[in-house]
Amino acid sequence: MQKHLFIDGQWVEAKQYIELKSPFSQEVIAHVPSADQIELDAAIAAAYRAADAAAKMPAHKRADILEKVAMRLNERKDEAARIIALEAAKPLKIALGEIDRTVQTYKFAAEEAKRIYGETIPMDAAPGGEGRIAYTVKKPIGVIGAITPFNFPFNLVAHKVGPAIAAGNTIVLKPASQTPLSAYFIAELFEEAGLPKGILNVVTGPGSIAGNALVADDRVSMITFTGSPEVGMRIRSQAGLKRVTLELGSNSALIVDQGVHINKMINRCVMGAFSNQGQVCISLQRIYVHEQIYEQFVEQFKEQTMQLKMGNPLDSDTDVSALIAKKECERVLEWLDEAKQEGAWIAAGGHIDNGILAPTIVLEAAAHLKISCQEIFAPVVVINKVSSIHEAIKLVNDSQYGLQAGIYTNDIHTALQAADELQVGGVMINDIPTFRVDHMPYGGVKESGTGREGIKYAVEEMTELKLIVMNRG
Repeated sequence: MQKHLFIDGQWVEAKQYIELKSPFSQEVIAHVPSADQIELDAAIAAAYRAADAAAKMPAHKRADILEKVAMRLNERKDEAARIIALEAAKPLKIALGEIDRTVQTYKFAAEEAKRIYGETIPMDAAPGGEGRIAYTVKKPIGVIGAITPFNFPFNLVAHKVGPAIAAGNTIVLKPASQTPLSAYFIAELFEEAGLPKGILNVVTGPGSIAGNALVADDRVSMITFTGSPEVGMRIRSQAGLKRVTLELGSNSALIVDQGVHINKMINRCVMGAFSNQGQVCISLQRIYVHEQIYEQFVEQFKEQTMQLKMGNPLDSDTDVSALIAKKECERVLEWLDEAKQEGAWIAAGGHIDNGILAPTIVLEAAAHLKISCQEIFAPVVVINKVSSIHEAIKLVNDSQYGLQAGIYTNDIHTALQAADELQVGGVMINDIPTFRVDHMPYGGVKESGTGREGIKYAVEEMTELKLIVMNRG
């Protein structure tokens, strides 16, 4: 299978193609374009030319196109999920869940296209404002450069493309190099749904070329990026006056208070730690358990972890499959070796089985270790004992990241204390930090990024507020 660039409503043959291999089997599954500077310029130029038409498209037409994409994706969900399993090694049952969420994301975008409101301003509230009428409108920002990661190749694309189209913008989408097939599939659906040419353009290739071109080009008004803090900070430093939304790294933590019912939460905690091989921005990486229930929690967590099935992502009963690249396995094993040398204990996993990193539980890991303080992005969870909620909150906050955190507690005062004191973008009470539904505001503090996603909130990022004042006298 060979895919082409999608530029100005046309499927354009590229000058260069590269092999795309399955992370699980290492078989070649497609040949995909690697765009050069000229091809990227053509995509940006197409989006720039289409910007005026996109801004003038009535809201109901934008909504209708987004609804049609949601409907077509739902009709072809099995095909779409298989694409994810092939190119990202995401287990099929988890991939199907991503497609269901993606359908909802485009539906939310369709709804928000009709709800982009301004407001009236009471000008006579200030001396000299008498006899004037004022109101605000929200205008599309223009060309948006969207750079997306591999771990949710359909839904994280939807979180950028959906609100961009809803707000009347045009997009140049640069998907992750390992997961371009999902992006091209969505481009086909938008083409079928009647999206005018130039509004969505999809280019693939290395970030050092495609990403840098989007950041540097003056015709691009905004960059929305999901990926590593290192790249995100470089984008922000180079973007000048462009608007920038960054969803970056995390090492999300959960606090487990004394007195909670472990058996009611343990399956959810295991899912939060190991879903999609831990390759989730809000994957549960650190758990701080009150000393009174620590031993029981670890025992039940390990018992549930050992029941997970490793294997081919295309098998319907597989829970955990291969990481996105072999080098990631090597990195994680190095981090685990460091932890063991510093006194941590591997209670489960910690080895490679048929190319798959087994779900790994680490106990008694110090806060300065890489597995504790950096984003591991792998099926590894650290469980530590604490003597108080105060200690747990302090440990959670002792991080360069701050995306989401969770706490299980039966005490309302403890819950409110955590909500107030945890230095994160979102606090999940009696749930894991991995919880997300697609219309909620989503984003972090510190090195977890700037700005918010969640369709309504992304639309706000992707529009400019304009004031109109009329003197009636």
